[in-house]
Amino acid sequence: MERKNRTQLALGVILILAAAWLIVSRIYPDLAFSLSFTSWPMWVIFSGAVILFVGMLVGAPGMAVPACIVAGVGGILYIQNAQNTPESYASWNYMWTLIFGFVGVGVLLSGLLGGTLRKDAAHGLNLLVVSAILFAIFGTMFGGLTLFGQYAEYAPIALLFLLGIWLIVRGLLRRKSKLEE
Repeated sequence: MERKNRTQLALGVILILAAAWLIVSRIYPDLAFSLSFTSWPMWVIFSGAVILFVGMLVGAPGMAVPACIVAGVGGILYIQNAQNTPESYASWNYMWTLIFGFVGVGVLLSGLLGGTLRKDAAHGLNLLVVSAILFAIFGTMFGGLTLFGQYAEYAPIALLFLLGIWLIVRGLLRRKSKLEE
């Protein structure tokens, strides 16, 4: 299937799902949820959705990457704005590491829409793994995550160790696959 056809197919499915949700929410009003567009971070999220929509309309699946970055940062800002405490805004000490994950999601989505999913899946998943590990390391170091309980002091060290092992194994697998070709 051509890239433009795949993009149009995905756009069509999104529009059909949106229409179905609107119909169901009209029939069963209790199922409808309201996102407050009076909250300024929702406009940032909405801007990311518009970027993705325009990219799909013009047949440019690569627009999924900036769309995911904008929408992801908007999501972070939405959560911080909802909490509205100094600690929530201080979470940028470690929240910035999620931007790599947003790029990874964008690359995966771009590959799905553009027909190069096999190649882009590896790059996108690598970015997601690195983002998750960096988020856990920095979140633990800056005290924002209490995920590791009494072992929080050792978590960054263990995560760095695991990241090193993952990079070595990934490099060995890549070298092995290149030798087989």
